[in-house]
Amino acid sequence: MNEKTVRRKTRQLWLGRIPVGGGAPVSVQSMTNTDTGDAAATLAQIARLAQAGCDIVRVAVPDAAAARSLAEICDASPLPVIADIHFDYRLALLAIEHRVAGVRLNPGNIGEAEKVRLVAEKAGEAGIPIRVGANSGSLSEAVRRELIEHGVNGEELVAETLVASALRECRQLEQYGFRAIKVSLKASSVPVTVAACRKFADRTDYPLHIGVTEAGTPGRGIIKSAVGIGALLLDGIGDTLRVSLTADPVEEIAPALRILECCNLRRSCPDVISCPTCGRTAIDLIGLVTRVETLLDNWRAAGRQLTLRKLAVMGCVVNGPGEAREAELGIAGGKGKLAIFRSGELLGTYSEETGWNVFQEELSKFCR
Repeated sequence: MNEKTVRRKTRQLWLGRIPVGGGAPVSVQSMTNTDTGDAAATLAQIARLAQAGCDIVRVAVPDAAAARSLAEICDASPLPVIADIHFDYRLALLAIEHRVAGVRLNPGNIGEAEKVRLVAEKAGEAGIPIRVGANSGSLSEAVRRELIEHGVNGEELVAETLVASALRECRQLEQYGFRAIKVSLKASSVPVTVAACRKFADRTDYPLHIGVTEAGTPGRGIIKSAVGIGALLLDGIGDTLRVSLTADPVEEIAPALRILECCNLRRSCPDVISCPTCGRTAIDLIGLVTRVETLLDNWRAAGRQLTLRKLAVMGCVVNGPGEAREAELGIAGGKGKLAIFRSGELLGTYSEETGWNVFQEELSKFCR
């Protein structure tokens, strides 16, 4: 985050050991796509998510079998577990009984007020938060009609309906004295999502879970998420986030972390910069960068922590040496040679094979 950006002030709540809101670091979430009733498969996927850098995980609870599995999952999960509930308040009560760290539900689809009251009371007794959400695919028709009568239309109508629907859900819980509420407002449209979150942020102090819903496959969804989530984070809006992709859930984590890094909300260790290649490139720069990133990923997976902030992999003699000198560690290549720099100092120019070995030795000096 740049120095002029101030994060929105919100109330703080806790999902297990993870604080959300109140100035806490923006956390990364994902959702398992396993059968929650299969505790072993679900825990295996949660372990992979944790290793990738996920902070919080949500699991679907469509039936009693899934709810009963939560006790085993919550006890063994390395991440706080949120139960995703729709329609049946009894599943929410079971999830709370089985020690979930949080519940995601919409009071509006739970039914009678008495059912909502029971969930709010049990969550309050357990000291766990509830996330309520408004999604553009399931908005209140009554709220929509009321806004139309007041002259609201187009994308503005969808954004305002999201806000009004979310506020109504929050009020349903607060009338029972429950205030540990986290809110999400999502649409598949990036402009609508951003507009709705900005409007909501101006009117409340609830922590916000941000993301673009139904964003699509990684090729499309990462771009939509980066634009939408990034715009909000640079506004100071957002306390926890998910990059929603039609993919293995683990694929959601790296883009989420990189979005946070680009917004200066997490340190990138390291930030790998590389040029886009051009006709002057005289080495296989794409292959070299891939090799560097694979090495970094393997070291992280092995538990090796890197302390350098910026690593440059450059491919020509025009900007390459200069950019590499600005990094704590850098490579500038050309015509079968690799020049290795450390904090602006040229260590030497080597053959590609020898240069790669020197690079690894220098990189290892930033490990702990």
